[in-house]
Amino acid sequence: MKTLSKVYTALILLFLFAPIVILIVFSFNGSNSTAVMSGFSFQWYEELFHNSNILEAVRNTLVLAVASAVISTIMGTAAAVGIFRLRSKYLRAALDTVTNIPMINPDIITGISLMLMFVFVGRFFGLSNSLSFWTMLIAHVTFCLPYVILQVLPKLQQMDKSLPEAAMDLGCTHFRAFLKVEIPELFPGILTGMIMAFTMSLDDFVISYFTAGPGFQTLPVLIYSMTKKTVKPTIYSLATIIFFVILALLTLSNLVDSDTDKAIKEARKKKKAKNQAN
Repeated sequence: MKTLSKVYTALILLFLFAPIVILIVFSFNGSNSTAVMSGFSFQWYEELFHNSNILEAVRNTLVLAVASAVISTIMGTAAAVGIFRLRSKYLRAALDTVTNIPMINPDIITGISLMLMFVFVGRFFGLSNSLSFWTMLIAHVTFCLPYVILQVLPKLQQMDKSLPEAAMDLGCTHFRAFLKVEIPELFPGILTGMIMAFTMSLDDFVISYFTAGPGFQTLPVLIYSMTKKTVKPTIYSLATIIFFVILALLTLSNLVDSDTDKAIKEARKKKKAKNQAN
């Protein structure tokens, strides 16, 4: 059974990462062939940094991802604190359900519904173009919010409730105690939520496709338009760079979470030893 489980795990990892490995290998191919490796070359990376259309799409994608990650992190953290402090368990359960809807709802349904809402509001106010960068930003914040909330809520549940009370006993106001005591305790969850929001926004195609306005094109939408013709190997090199950037962000997130867990365990051990000594 152990051998079978190892083989099963190896096959899963192979199916998951084999396409990525092939993409990375062919990003260094000397020709534009997708079947024959003719030699090692950096020409597609050089061409990538001279392609104005791709660079503009990358810039638009990064601006949108950073803006949506920052806004959704601020709003998600505030929402998580508000949900955690609710006294009514029925209201909390209702808000938890509402929070999960954007995650469970298919992207195409979310994209179409948001597009119809933006067009309706734009026509109501007499706007010539109902869709723009701002509609995309609102849409991205909408589906990124739940991921931030679900990362911050567990940290609130793990936090010692007596810490902000002790800070207020020492003279801090509610807001100052929140900034000085609660935010540092919640920081790992906030950072993880921000990274997840950034990656989700960076990766999104369906919702961006339906809510994009003229003159603002993100990278996934640009790549989709290229598939109607021929995808050049410059996209392979760009995908390789994005893959390693995301890998670095996820590694950073995991390191922060592991350090936090160690600190929590050590604090609990010290507290337990202190109680036993008393």
